Amino acid sequence: MFSIIFPGQGSQFVGMAKEFYKKHSLVKNIFSRADEALNFNLSNIILSGPISEINLTKNTQPAIFVVSYSIFSVMKKEFNIDLNQANYFAGHSLGEYSALTCANALQFEDAVCLLYERGKSMQEAVPSGKGAMLAIIGLNEEEILEQINSISINGTCEIANDNSPGQIVISGDKDSIKILQDSLKKKSIRGIILPVSAPFHCSLMESAEEKMSQKITESLFKDPKPSIISNVTAKAENKVNRIKKLLIKQITSKVKWRESIEYMINHGVNEFIEIGPGKVLSGLVKRINKDVNVFNINSIDDITNYKNK
Repeated sequence: MFSIIFPGQGSQFVGMAKEFYKKHSLVKNIFSRADEALNFNLSNIILSGPISEINLTKNTQPAIFVVSYSIFSVMKKEFNIDLNQANYFAGHSLGEYSALTCANALQFEDAVCLLYERGKSMQEAVPSGKGAMLAIIGLNEEEILEQINSISINGTCEIANDNSPGQIVISGDKDSIKILQDSLKKKSIRGIILPVSAPFHCSLMESAEEKMSQKITESLFKDPKPSIISNVTAKAENKVNRIKKLLIKQITSKVKWRESIEYMINHGVNEFIEIGPGKVLSGLVKRINKDVNVFNINSIDDITNYKNK
């Protein structure tokens, strides 16, 4: 049994999917459709940068989606690999939109526009420089909550991502995150401030959730095939109305990535294929369970090697 997983923010780089773009007219067409839907040249930002433009959240989110969808489409249509035979699709944060689109639950143009608006509203939810995210290495969720409760914090300091055993990300206002980081440092616990532009997946994103609620509600969704693993529930979901509600809630909710992978493994999955830029999710899956097979598809060679495995 196998599952397809799609990356989220942090996997972007200048020139991602350039090889696919050069070799496949199918990909040129996908990039062109994205530009037309958004009414600006996202293709040029993806292929040529600069990195400062790709790293703007309003661009990052649709860019990673376009690249993931392009690679998925090449595997399916040019290499005749029937990926929709997978038992589940899952994606990390924005990757859930890639999963839904590849599972035929959401139209490509709708997804790219939703992600642009999602990125924009998440960016605008907190003034620049006022929020922060901290990756804590070596503690589990319970231990981190104990650390947060043991210090005096007046602001926001919440668990945003449970990525893998020993890698949990905290979101909040900059001052509270700094107090937590300093407290952990005194106890020789490693905390790394992430290079992000806003504190995602916490209550500070409430205005973004409100803005996206109407847009998601009004968008046309179909039941996905295969089922999608929701970031919010870490369980298989396949009903449109429930998926819409969870996508709205996802903006302020914790990304239950570790639990999502464990759910799929507990339901018989022993192979994961990460489709999209970077190798972040492949590394996380291996930390969660070293016995499963993981394939990272980021180049044409990767697809050839996977097909010949």
